[in-house]
Amino acid sequence: MYGDSTANTPNLDKLASESMIFTHAYTTVGVCAPSRSSIITGMYPISIGTQNMRTGKDYVGWGMRKYGAPSNATDLEGNHVPLYSAVIPPYVKCFTQYLRKAGYYCTNNFKTDYQFAAPVTAWDANSRTASWKNRKPGQPFFAVFNDMVTHESRIWMNADLEQTVNPQAVAVPSFFPDNEIVRTDMARNYSNIELLDKHIGKKLEELKKAGLLDKTVIFFFSDHGGPLPKEKREYTEDGLHVPFMVRFPHGKGAGYVNDMISFVDIAPTILSLAGTPIPDYMQGQAFLGDQKAKTPRKYIFGSADRFDEIADRCRSVSDGRFYLVKNFHPELPAYKDLAYRKNIPMMRELLRERDNGELNADQMYWFRKHKTPEELYDTKTDPHCIHNLIDDPQYAAKIEELRPVLLKWIKESHDLGAMPEAQMVESMWPDFVQPVTLSPRVNMENGKVSITCQTKGASLAYILSDEEIQPNLNSDWLLYSQPIEKPKHKYLYALATRIGYRDSKVLEVKANKMKVDTLDAMKPIQ
Repeated sequence: MYGDSTANTPNLDKLASESMIFTHAYTTVGVCAPSRSSIITGMYPISIGTQNMRTGKDYVGWGMRKYGAPSNATDLEGNHVPLYSAVIPPYVKCFTQYLRKAGYYCTNNFKTDYQFAAPVTAWDANSRTASWKNRKPGQPFFAVFNDMVTHESRIWMNADLEQTVNPQAVAVPSFFPDNEIVRTDMARNYSNIELLDKHIGKKLEELKKAGLLDKTVIFFFSDHGGPLPKEKREYTEDGLHVPFMVRFPHGKGAGYVNDMISFVDIAPTILSLAGTPIPDYMQGQAFLGDQKAKTPRKYIFGSADRFDEIADRCRSVSDGRFYLVKNFHPELPAYKDLAYRKNIPMMRELLRERDNGELNADQMYWFRKHKTPEELYDTKTDPHCIHNLIDDPQYAAKIEELRPVLLKWIKESHDLGAMPEAQMVESMWPDFVQPVTLSPRVNMENGKVSITCQTKGASLAYILSDEEIQPNLNSDWLLYSQPIEKPKHKYLYALATRIGYRDSKVLEVKANKMKVDTLDAMKPIQ
């Protein structure tokens, strides 16, 4: 659907023939976790403190909300970056919380990677078994499936699998040397795409058999640009430009769409399609549905800060053709020598050829030891952004157009990248200690149960049960949004959660001992 037939993708081709195919869709950061924070919040990472890759990692399971930034990570001032979960503004929620409030059954299978642990209020189920199939009969659903088969790590992890694409069939771009190692890794990536196609086919068949295919809106996209070196983590075309398709029932509106869309637009768009009001704080704009923006966006913005153990700060703006980049630290090299990326055989080969003087000028551009304060690229003539036009006088007018746009975005976004990361973390976690959400209070008045919490920005969840249980931190919690009728169940469990904070203790309430004004026999069980 985008002009590359190297991989055989019959299921995606069929989906594309019935979908709106967006030709100018962009993530906000060319790497997964900051990008995914944009998807789930509708906010730019630089505005909510999720711009650094990575802050931590959350694990599924009771009592296992742990975080792990690389142990040798430092910020731009050389300060050690501790383990942390980003504390985002109190008014910012996972957009699925609004869908749940509207009655949707929301599931995620299974990756979150938002730079903070997914709150229990975000999903009805968040696990490897989460599916729309478990909803109540007739309940509308919003289900996310994350397929990892095309992840960067599968270039080496899938190396022993059958390679369905012939290495000699791939087209090697000019910024890579043409050799067996490069071709093999590129063919592995195409082979992974063929595996992905089979997985997508199964998901579509499940919807079809359930009679839901033409009652469902389907989004298909990647969470950043390509997984190969000089693609992932870049802040121009190769890192930000993504495939993006939307299928409406019966293929309504199918065809190519040239409007620019950004990942900050996904959350408001889905809320628009669901008929749910879009919160004013969201920085994106709906591109579909009843709340669709009156005018398409004119520019898209990207950022790059710390990637694993190496920090930098770059910002970019594009009008869909030209990229203008502002480098806050031009003295730093363009190439980031990340340990993780060197698991890819072709990355090690690129470094070997670099050190032996075997790369040409195009291939060496990525390895430049210093950057210019600004960069300009024309993706029409230079799709991989390896020819910097910033000093070419014929592009002066384009630079003068894009420069104030970029500076305005940086200012209006309250770019947290200007603050050393360690300082930002301390502002989120005073003395580098994670703040804790206060315990909820459970009360009854006029026959209805209310749950409250004094922590600003906290969301509330509860479980009703006839048996004493040990609640799971990832599934089965109901979102509390308004007082509930006095339960007939024996137990009520209540939890308060604030993104970036440690969850409150879970309160176990013996619901059959309710009194007029309060629920007694409450005890923490976490």
